[in-house]
Amino acid sequence: MTRTADLPTFSSLDELARLITRRRGLYVRWSRGPASDLPRTSSTDDLTGISLPGLSASPLDLEDWWGERPVRVWVARRLYDYCHLPRVKDARTRPWVLHGSETARGPDNEPFLKTERE
Repeated sequence: MTRTADLPTFSSLDELARLITRRRGLYVRWSRGPASDLPRTSSTDDLTGISLPGLSASPLDLEDWWGERPVRVWVARRLYDYCHLPRVKDARTRPWVLHGSETARGPDNEPFLKTERE
């Protein structure tokens, strides 16, 4: 793990897997990053243009039903869900990890977060 602009950068699935086994309540968000997201309090629905009540993200917490399967595979699966976004939305889109409180759920049942900096 290296640090970029005061934030750690994970270079492997194993590093991220270690993080989520030590801390609960983490989410992954695909965007241009924390610098562009954290000043905001909402996302915009791409289909309708509606302002949404928080930043959309995907939970990283292990689910009980995952059992004893490898955490590394869980992390890979969670990242895979939206790995197409840099190709279809914006080449600068990257995954980043955040912690926040769920404010609502979106049209795809994705959580919307209020971040700790708000």
